[in-house]
Amino acid sequence: MRLIQNALLIVFAALPALAIAQSPAGTPAFDPKSLRGTQEGQITEVLTIGSAHLSQLEKKPTAAEMDSLLDKLETFQPSIITHEGLSGEQCDQVERYKARYAGIFEDYCWDTEVVEASTGLTVPQAMEAITATFSDWPTAPSPAQRRKLASLFLAANDRPSALVQWLRLPVSERRLGDGIDQPLMDILGKVESWPNETVAIGVALAVRLGLERLYAVDDHTADSIQTAAGPEFAEALQAHWSSSGAETVPAITRYYAAQADAAKTGDYLGLYRIMNEPETLRVFIEFDYGRAIKMSGDGLHGRRYVAWFEARNLRMVANIREAFGNAPGARVLNIVGASHKGYYDAYLDQMSDVQIIDALAVLK
Repeated sequence: MRLIQNALLIVFAALPALAIAQSPAGTPAFDPKSLRGTQEGQITEVLTIGSAHLSQLEKKPTAAEMDSLLDKLETFQPSIITHEGLSGEQCDQVERYKARYAGIFEDYCWDTEVVEASTGLTVPQAMEAITATFSDWPTAPSPAQRRKLASLFLAANDRPSALVQWLRLPVSERRLGDGIDQPLMDILGKVESWPNETVAIGVALAVRLGLERLYAVDDHTADSIQTAAGPEFAEALQAHWSSSGAETVPAITRYYAAQADAAKTGDYLGLYRIMNEPETLRVFIEFDYGRAIKMSGDGLHGRRYVAWFEARNLRMVANIREAFGNAPGARVLNIVGASHKGYYDAYLDQMSDVQIIDALAVLK
């Protein structure tokens, strides 16, 4: 890669001086979107579905109640699915730097001791083994190969992808052997029972479509902003949230009414339609980050809060971009908490060969 960069420097140094139109002062000289439509081959289509955090709902949806939503998403035919979870690689990083990322491993990652004892692999070793496995992955892998890959995903701290492999096995083949021992089978059982959107939507859809894995794209390294802001940060944010007045806003009350209705009727497709309406997304962002950036007081903690969320979303979108970097022209589905969707779409819309897909058009 350095050779390529050095060669480019030599080429640019050899170019004659060119007359370049000046951009107005203070504006970017280049817009990545200006390259859109000039790319070779099919444009990459990216659909982001804003989701409730299902595990936090008082009444958790059943698999059958999610079927109508999955039916709609299946029509998009994604070849890559991302979810709001930390990768094994980032979990390995934040565990090593606990002083900088206090509490992140404990809050968002799984301890690897049991899995490492079963597989004999560290997270980096497992990731290398997964890469090697996919380099020679057959179109019709045997049950033994799927069990082995499931064990490797567990060792890489990628439990959703391990579950994808496990559920793609016939029920009779979901058994011990080929790297799966009883402790690992117990972990797979726990993951399957998780009442969250990664499993209920991401894993379920990947199994329907015959995909091999999910991609974890969450990023909490920007949490260092909150840690450095001190204890007053949390106090200021609690005051901010408690004074929002959001309960009187029509778009917000409509969303919560839809959430209550879904709990009674099982109409989660209707809930996801309302959740992904631009007006719903705009209002929630305005009443949280839009109000926060205007907060006064010592420390300007509202601006720190917005900085944290923007940095987090930028890194999440960078992870998405990397996930489909070697698959130009793919269809990509992102499943993420609804508060992220507006930021996802805005940042992804800056990419040079990406077309944002209207979520409501897919969910209609």
